[in-house]
Amino acid sequence: MSHSFGTRWEKGDEPSLSDKIKETVRQPSPLKPRLDSATKRIENQVHRLDQASDRFNDRDKTIFSQIVDAYSRHDSAHANIYATELAQIRKMEKITLNSKLALEQIVLRISTVTELGDMAATLLPVISVLRDLRIGISMVSPQMGKELGEIGNILSGIVVDAGAVTGLGVNFESTNEDSQKILEEAATIAEQRMKDTFPPLPGKTPIGEPIKDKTL
Repeated sequence: MSHSFGTRWEKGDEPSLSDKIKETVRQPSPLKPRLDSATKRIENQVHRLDQASDRFNDRDKTIFSQIVDAYSRHDSAHANIYATELAQIRKMEKITLNSKLALEQIVLRISTVTELGDMAATLLPVISVLRDLRIGISMVSPQMGKELGEIGNILSGIVVDAGAVTGLGVNFESTNEDSQKILEEAATIAEQRMKDTFPPLPGKTPIGEPIKDKTL
């Protein structure tokens, strides 16, 4: 690890008076504490998403029971109302689960950053994913959407400061591929978990889509 990386990454040697003046004017804060802080905030959002998922699960069970009860009473009107509400809840649950899985992948990726030169290559896809997740998660919790936006801004600042030190360019095509890979992997796992966890509505799949007729 180079001296410049160690200085910017951790804490640095005790600066002289002139160095302190320069630091006050232009020196960004050390990168590692900022990255650790961002990671902690992401982990907090994962915890909040877990709690939201539990609430959706409880609500799902309640409404599903109401649907079954309505059908047993041949009350199709109320059954359809409950089914519509449940489909919406499962949509929100899918967004929640997908976001949680993506954020967990983000935490793992950030934990691999050990070299300043790897900073942009690792964080830029993460920032892109956070931007996409913020749109969906705002439907579940506007506050969480705002938090993801702030975390993205912190990581963007870290990337800018890291680039100022290394002067390295960024492969944006690779960045887009990496961010898409994170989202697709999370979506695939979320889809399967939804199917495994929730019973299908009458005539529909577990996430509320019509069942296709497989008869020949």
